[in-house]
Amino acid sequence: MSAVTSLVCFDLDGTLVDSGPGIIESVRRSAASVGIAEPDDEQLRALIGPPFPQAFRDVLGVDAATADAMMATYREVYGGGLMREVAVYDGVPDLLAELVARGDRLAVTTSKPRPFAHEVVTHVGLDKFFAGGVFGAEFDGSVEGKAAVVGLALAAHGGPVVALVGDRHHDVDGARAHGLPCVGVTWGFGGREELLGAGAAAVVDTPAAVTTALDALR
Repeated sequence: MSAVTSLVCFDLDGTLVDSGPGIIESVRRSAASVGIAEPDDEQLRALIGPPFPQAFRDVLGVDAATADAMMATYREVYGGGLMREVAVYDGVPDLLAELVARGDRLAVTTSKPRPFAHEVVTHVGLDKFFAGGVFGAEFDGSVEGKAAVVGLALAAHGGPVVALVGDRHHDVDGARAHGLPCVGVTWGFGGREELLGAGAAAVVDTPAAVTTALDALR
């Protein structure tokens, strides 16, 4: 009898790849398109990870109509090429290869729109590790937020799930919605305090430490 394959879910931005440059430039252009002040560094950092357009409302304090207008510009400029302004974090490919070699099935669960996520994962050459699929939001609003995206991954897998690995409190919240633990990573955009405050089951500082944290949760 073959062993049951366990699923491990990974956030994308701030966990697998440093997507800051492309997202920040897209946000700046989106803000300029509606005539609001350019977001400061703290606001720009806060806008990496959470789902748009809600994040525009929460972080920048704009109304729903302005947030939607920003979203239209964002999708145009980000999808037009800025999404490729990313770099894989050191140690991530080795981590993914180790987990796959051990028999885990991996999936990407991101609040980024699914077509963008697929292109980013393929562009940086990580697609070979994610036999469990790449799941994200839908442009038509039918899938929004981390909890909804994680739900899709779980339904597609249908087997045991170890944890979600992510860098923001939204990852912790999305995992908790399905009764899952979250392993927080500090090399992204949230930081240790945010992750611990949200209730992450473990917080690690390097990709190499993720395996140990996952083993403790099995």
